[in-house]
Amino acid sequence: MELQALLAQPIALPSLPRAVALLMSELAQAEPSLRRLNQFFGTDPALAARLLQEANASAFGAQQQISGIPEALALLGVAQVRTLVRAAPLGASSRSVPGVNLQLFWRYSLNTAKLARSFAGLVQQSQIVAYTAGLLHGVGELALHLADPERMQSINSLMPPLDPRRAKLEQRLLGYCYAQVSAELARRWQLPLVVVDALRHHHAPFDNNDYEPLAGVLHLAAWRARAREAGLSERELAVSFPGKVGLTLGLDIDMVLQQDPIDWKARPDAGD
Repeated sequence: MELQALLAQPIALPSLPRAVALLMSELAQAEPSLRRLNQFFGTDPALAARLLQEANASAFGAQQQISGIPEALALLGVAQVRTLVRAAPLGASSRSVPGVNLQLFWRYSLNTAKLARSFAGLVQQSQIVAYTAGLLHGVGELALHLADPERMQSINSLMPPLDPRRAKLEQRLLGYCYAQVSAELARRWQLPLVVVDALRHHHAPFDNNDYEPLAGVLHLAAWRARAREAGLSERELAVSFPGKVGLTLGLDIDMVLQQDPIDWKARPDAGD
């Protein structure tokens, strides 16, 4: 399927049921806490995407300006946020996205967002933008599986969706990869260009003539989160570390691993 044909299809990204339940409970309060709303939206890629799409819509006159969940919540009213959450499709079963373990995907996306925020702070980049990019960078993989499940199942038989080499395989077999799909979705949602560029180039930051530091930050965050899901040993981490990206950002492998904000030993489910 050509990329534009894929994007022309209606794609309903499923949300984490627990996040929806927590948001509805908070939104039922007389004065919902913005801090808690921000926290709950920040755990779910689909909800965050819908919120940012709404905030960047032409109705608010802020197209391509709202890059973070806190800004979006400040712009939208409680009634609008409540309507948005109520309409969210739930990822309630293993068949919601054929070929994708959604619990694993949600956990991975949240961990990548946290890592990206941490690394952005080290290199003086926007932590809010980095968190958004980390949370949304994998939505293209969901879109691919929803739009063309049979083709994606055949690719999954060769390599699982979160394998660090996945983008290269998709590029070779499809002519594009999940990162480009994520970026095109973000562009259609009218998200800021800095977010779109980070999504588009994060899998191969040096393919972009105008190197975007946030793409490098996201590349390192995704590498770290995927490596952990793959259970890489210390030696395998050292061998696979994207040193060229790290060098450009001024981050070596020790700095990346030491700044890791995730308690990997706990390995919680995404819904906990």
